[in-house]
Amino acid sequence: MSETVNPVVWVEIPVANMERARLFYEAVFGWRLTVIDMGPRQMAMLPSEMGFPGCSGALVKEQHFVPSYAGSLVYFSVNDIPGILAGVVLHGGKELIPKTSIGEYGFCAYFEDSEGNRIGLHTL
Repeated sequence: MSETVNPVVWVEIPVANMERARLFYEAVFGWRLTVIDMGPRQMAMLPSEMGFPGCSGALVKEQHFVPSYAGSLVYFSVNDIPGILAGVVLHGGKELIPKTSIGEYGFCAYFEDSEGNRIGLHTL
């Protein structure tokens, strides 16, 4: 393959309660998530636009998908880290690490969502 691509193409965030998780992410980020059933798997699709950088994904509820604080870490690109963290706390999540400089790479922060997943935030 001669074309260089970024290695991450899709993200799935495990949830225990789809309705609670959907409401949490819609309230905190202002997204509209579409829930679909794919056999035993229920997914709430994160927003995506073809032709733009980055990947998308879904919240996923299925027997073998277990929310995890210690597993892989997904980062969402946002403009207002303090505002998002305030929404996280308001809607039942926990702020773990506030907006922190990462030098020339911008800023990051971490929170725990309604399901117990650790999620990162990033902005330039």
